[in-house]
Amino acid sequence: MIELNTFTWVAIFAISAAIINSIGIFTVYKKKRWAEKAKTYFMCFAAGVLISTPLTFAFPQAVEKNSYAGFAALIGFLFMFFSNKIIKQRTKQKNLAFGITAAEGIAIHSFVDGIIYAVTFNVSILIGFLAGIGLVIHEFAEGVITFSFLIKGGLSKKKSAIFAFFIAAITTPLGAFIAYPFVSRLNSSVLGLTLGFSVGVLIYLSASHLLPEAIEYEKEHSSWAFLAGVVLALLIVITKMI
Repeated sequence: MIELNTFTWVAIFAISAAIINSIGIFTVYKKKRWAEKAKTYFMCFAAGVLISTPLTFAFPQAVEKNSYAGFAALIGFLFMFFSNKIIKQRTKQKNLAFGITAAEGIAIHSFVDGIIYAVTFNVSILIGFLAGIGLVIHEFAEGVITFSFLIKGGLSKKKSAIFAFFIAAITTPLGAFIAYPFVSRLNSSVLGLTLGFSVGVLIYLSASHLLPEAIEYEKEHSSWAFLAGVVLALLIVITKMI
């Protein structure tokens, strides 16, 4: 793996997330049918990576640094569960209110994604790399979904694309760069708790957000895309251990 400092890795993945998200927005803007079909595979593959990484590598690292990391993971999972529950209740409104409220939820999640980059890379380059792969890949689907929500909310294609860029793409590097100065100063024990929290968020994102969304629009071979994500994550972890 290339020898780069922690901040550089965080910046690379956070900016890459914004770029991939923007590609998703641009693709659905230009070729809606293809983008809607492809997003399922991106979500499944990303879910495979994001469910494997915390369970096999990140969580053991968190517990090693702090024995209470399991409680932090539970808090992270519950945070995502209840924030999504509140957002879904509000999205029962129609037209523009629906689009704005759904986009608000995506903006929060994208900002949290950026914080996860800062946390995971400060714990371990490998953990950050593995989590980053899944998070970056799922950005394509997130860009497509954000654009679709805003279109459904009644905005024009041009406005939907512009707002989706600021809501879903820019918020990830923003979260990473705001969080990094604080996260980089944390001691090992506190870093273990923040990693535990991130594990809970990643497990929720993969098992309760990406996979159900993908299953709803299940395509042929989508299960293989999920397994490919699992295998890739495991291969990288096993290679590192050897």
